This record gives sequence, C-alpha cells and structure tokens, in this order.
Amino acid sequence: MRIGWLSSGRDQAATNLLADVVARAQRDDVHLEIGAVFSDRERGEGSESDRFLDLVERLGFPLVTLSSAASWAEAQKLGVSRATWRAEYHRGVSDLLVPYSLGVLVMAGYMLISSPALCRKFAILNLHPALPGGPKGTWQQVIWQLLEEEAGETGAMIHLATAQLDRGPVVSSFRFSLRGPDWDPLWRQFRRKRATMTLAEIAASEGEEEPLFAEIRRRGEAREIPLLYQTLREFAEGRLNTSSGAVFAESTRLPLDLSDLVDAEVAER
Repeated sequence: MRIGWLSSGRDQAATNLLADVVARAQRDDVHLEIGAVFSDRERGEGSESDRFLDLVERLGFPLVTLSSAASWAEAQKLGVSRATWRAEYHRGVSDLLVPYSLGVLVMAGYMLISSPALCRKFAILNLHPALPGGPKGTWQQVIWQLLEEEAGETGAMIHLATAQLDRGPVVSSFRFSLRGPDWDPLWRQFRRKRATMTLAEIAASEGEEEPLFAEIRRRGEAREIPLLYQTLREFAEGRLNTSSGAVFAESTRLPLDLSDLVDAEVAER
C-alpha cells in the first residue's frame, strides 16, 4: 500500500507529525511506504513550510508541490468563486499524484478542504478530534462542547474525507473516559465556576488554560499520532485496503477500535 501524505507544513506540529510516524514505523520494523508527499505550499512561502519541505527531502520521499496561495490569488483576479477554484485546484493536485500509484492519502496538517472529486478518486484519511457522532469543528470547539454537555468520554477518529466535513465513514478511533479519580476534582472546580459564569465567560477569561479543558486536550493530543500511526500500520500490513475511494478490512468490521493499541503507545512514552 503506497501512502500519499498531504500537508501544508504550516507549523512545527506538521513537521513533527511526519517525523514521528516515520520513526515509529522504523522502531517497529513496519514497511510504511510513503509514495509521495504533497504540499500546497512551495519554497519561499513560509519558514515553517520550508522546514517541512526540508524534512521531506532528508527522508528521501518524492515531493510534489502546488501553491494554493498563488492559485487562489490568480483565481480571484478572474472572479472565480471559491468552490469553482477548489475543484480546479484539486483537479491539478490529482493529476500530479496519479503517476505515483497511491493507494490511500492521509491529510496530516493539510489546511485545505478537499474537492468532492478528489474525495471520490482517492481514499483520503482525515483525523478528527472527537468520537464518531461527536462534536464537529476544531479541537477547541470540540472540547468546549464536551464541557457544555459534561460528556463522560471522548476520543478521536480517522475517517474518510467527503464533501460533508467531519462526517465521512469512520475507519478507526480511540476513546478514553472523562470520569474517575483523576477527573473528578477537575469537574468539581469546573462546576463551581459554572455556578456563577457562562461557558462563554469561562472561555473568555481562561481560554485553553482552563484546567479541565487543558487536561482533555493533553490526553487527546498524546493519542492522536499513535492513532494515525496504528491506522496506517493496518494498511501497511495488509489488514486494511482500498477500492474506488472506499476502505475495507480483510477480516473484521469497520470502524476499528484501536484504543488498546493507542493506550499502549502512550504508556511506553
């Protein structure tokens, strides 16, 4: 299974993500074949993305770039709508990637919304920091909604990218409880604040430093790279495959619950 890696490389996290997944595969002697890395930023567009491109070259992966910023600027001059531009831009991305015979694409810090046609042509994996059926939006929006609902558990999922954001078929996930001795004091102090403040007021006052919010993020973030790696390992070792933009398992039903494998990875660190 040849994997295509899509990233904007906009920050250090994007660079760390690629480096970490590759290091884990080397540690476990897993033949994780990254057939091409695509970035929508070209050299000179930003220092962080340049560092990401440097990493790709050091790792020896084929590098493909097509500047989304330059493409969108040209489209705006011509009065092209965002949706039309997105379709045309990703048609170009698809043409660039086809020669690499990629079996699955993974969005890892890729900051663009894929076009519906690209989602139909390739099986594209996306990580969303919520359980299947859970909150949509950014990880910040997800956590605030968890607090609003006083959710009993959370997690993250790898799903197929579709035209419907954060709602494609789920391939794998992990979950962890938000209850128990470690969590109860955090919930008590949060509820005391809720007795006199709205959630919006707490967010404005403390933001991501709110202790319960911060702990949910810390534990979730620590598990996201292991989830991505363990999911890609399933492809590399032949237990997951793709056909016509869909993902199927050889001997089990989807989605995969990888909580035990993810927790084992976190415990080793």
